[in-house]
Amino acid sequence: MRIQLLFLFISLLVLNSESLNCDGNSPRGHPSDLRVFHIDSPCSPYKQPKTVSWESTLLKDNARLQYLSSLAVGKKPWVPIASGRSIVQSPTYIVKANIGTPAQPMLVALDTSNDVTWVPCSGCVGCASSVLFDPSKSSSSRTLQCEATQCKQAPNPTCTVSKSCGFNMTYGGSTITASLSQDTLTLTNDAIPNYTFGCINKATGTSLPAQGLMGLGRGPLSLISQTQNLYKSTFSYCLPNSKSSSFSGTLRLGPKFQPVRIKTTPLLKNPRRSSLYYVNMVGIRVGNKIVDIPPSALAFNPATGAGTIFDSGTVYTRLVEPAYVAVRNEFRRRVKNANATSLGGFDTCYSGSVVFPSVTFMFAGMNVTLPPDNLLIHSSSGSTSCLAMAAAPNNVNSVLNVIASMQQQNHRVLIDLPNSRLGISRETCT
Repeated sequence: MRIQLLFLFISLLVLNSESLNCDGNSPRGHPSDLRVFHIDSPCSPYKQPKTVSWESTLLKDNARLQYLSSLAVGKKPWVPIASGRSIVQSPTYIVKANIGTPAQPMLVALDTSNDVTWVPCSGCVGCASSVLFDPSKSSSSRTLQCEATQCKQAPNPTCTVSKSCGFNMTYGGSTITASLSQDTLTLTNDAIPNYTFGCINKATGTSLPAQGLMGLGRGPLSLISQTQNLYKSTFSYCLPNSKSSSFSGTLRLGPKFQPVRIKTTPLLKNPRRSSLYYVNMVGIRVGNKIVDIPPSALAFNPATGAGTIFDSGTVYTRLVEPAYVAVRNEFRRRVKNANATSLGGFDTCYSGSVVFPSVTFMFAGMNVTLPPDNLLIHSSSGSTSCLAMAAAPNNVNSVLNVIASMQQQNHRVLIDLPNSRLGISRETCT
């Protein structure tokens, strides 16, 4: 009997070691796939030693929306950290990027609402990561000069005495000062020469992704813009469930291997927030009822920044207050024989065995009905379940609906800029 139990224990250990693959390159699937790890996955160097509370995550979402607010009216001057404020922003998903010749691996945050890629570099003052990119060890590294076109495209560009280009920006509650550099960026098997990115030499605050960030926004310095010839301004991603510790999603680059059968909605352009992926949300259905939401709460308005975006960095979906209140109230009305309570920042929570209604986001040309895993968040004990949405904060983003990563998990989200469309199809990220 002891021998049998020992054999079973060893078999489970072997099975677990085989199922957990932390290599940044996808062992199977499409050749342009990148592995995507949740920040709390065992594969992530940022995994927290203890479970992060919902209230803490909502606080980080507030910081995320604070960053989005900085995009409201074009470029803004340097905004230092306000005295006494502590805004903590953290990346949710990371991908492996190799920079330089020979390659230096970095685990960078995936951000669909940011343009410039940036990484901490050797000699950085204030960078928290022990993993730093060293340009002196790369034979293909160079610093861009002030007359370069890319210098004018950087946020808040500066020019040094030696005429080299730099820039500074705020991100959540942090600030960075960086040199604008070029080097070879390698993703899976694709080498991208002369890729422009920021080499951080000074940082303040605690909200920066430790090993840097990869911008997947719509601006001229984003990955998508710099690789137009290679990836044709097309990509998709599937984010794994944040609770999963044994599988990862993928970032798929280029049009060749994208899903054919996929529901799509037109992408909208907002010149005041040109980095963001806006879509036209026309309604929200709870159960079989289309909720009565004021049209202004969903309307796209470039002048004010109002509308709906998809964002990989915000964790829980935020709806402008009139829309959220209407959805929440109808959700509560349809939960029979139970009273809603609050828990950790969520105001629609229930204990015990409860039958929940479905929620469907209605976009121009497509509807997306959320499975329970994308709709509800559960307490650590499992006895309480909450509607995983909240009202937009009372700032410039009070007019912005954000479809966040939890509601996107286990879906393939397609960004197809040549055809100006965003697509969604159900996909289990294994």
